[in-house]
Amino acid sequence: MRTHRDFLTFADFTKSELDALFKLAARMKAGRYRRKPLAGHALAMIYLKASTRTRVSFEVGAWQLGAHPLFLSNRDVQLGRGEPITDTARVLSRMCAGIMIRTFAQADAEELARAADVPVINGLTDEHHPCQVVADLMTVREAFGTYEGKRIAWIGDGNNMANSWLDAAWRLGFELRLACPEGYEPDPALLARARERGRVLLTRSPREAAEGAHVVSTDVWASMGQEAEQQQRERAFAGFIVDDALMSRAAKDAIFLHCLPAHRGEEVAASVIDGPRSRVWDEAENRLHVQKALMAALMGGEPLAAAAATGRGSPRRPKPKQ
Repeated sequence: MRTHRDFLTFADFTKSELDALFKLAARMKAGRYRRKPLAGHALAMIYLKASTRTRVSFEVGAWQLGAHPLFLSNRDVQLGRGEPITDTARVLSRMCAGIMIRTFAQADAEELARAADVPVINGLTDEHHPCQVVADLMTVREAFGTYEGKRIAWIGDGNNMANSWLDAAWRLGFELRLACPEGYEPDPALLARARERGRVLLTRSPREAAEGAHVVSTDVWASMGQEAEQQQRERAFAGFIVDDALMSRAAKDAIFLHCLPAHRGEEVAASVIDGPRSRVWDEAENRLHVQKALMAALMGGEPLAAAAATGRGSPRRPKPKQ
């Protein structure tokens, strides 16, 4: 039986574990966490997709927890020359306390995790972006005190962010409204599962999605690897810009989120992302804190006490081998 856990999708943690994770991340952000549970260990960071926030937050976070972060692009590891993922996983497991991967296919992250003997964290795939949505929900908790009873609106592509929002709505039970153009819907299986809680709406109307929302969130229309579709997507997403008119339909205290990078004048107006309702920079900073909490829990043996009380979820990860 495996004695460690991975974080490959938002739904990999229970609600109680996630709530404990939010509290641990808040302690870290407030400077009330002084431990270095990863001292003397290393985090392997595999980047097959470029990054700003993921690289900086994981690298700084690992260092603050005492670990040495190793940046490994496809030019730095033999994956770029055809080495099997399983072989890479086995080698890294012998030398590192954990692996973070930012890649294209979710199946590759899952294959890596199956073969690894240490925790694997999904830094982004084409199908999921769980660390980002954890950071987003931490930002929601800071703004409102809770995510419970809030209405979240997602405007735009049914991409990895939309899929992770669906996982979050299923796991945590808040109301989620997604406005996506025809042909750009999120994963239908994840949508169907999230609808089991009865509070998920998929619409073609950004106005309907934003109505009364406490959080309005979006992303670029063409993500990495979709640059050739830019013009086609611009036509499909016409009318899906988050501007002041759309924000006026949201709740009076609504906040705006964006995972970045942003294209002002395309998916969001400059007056929104740079305006008083924007929490984008808090959201970006919170990547550091939630990922530190994840690494401390998965790699460093930091207990998520609320999860232990429920008896749910996978076995707790042991401390890394000395």
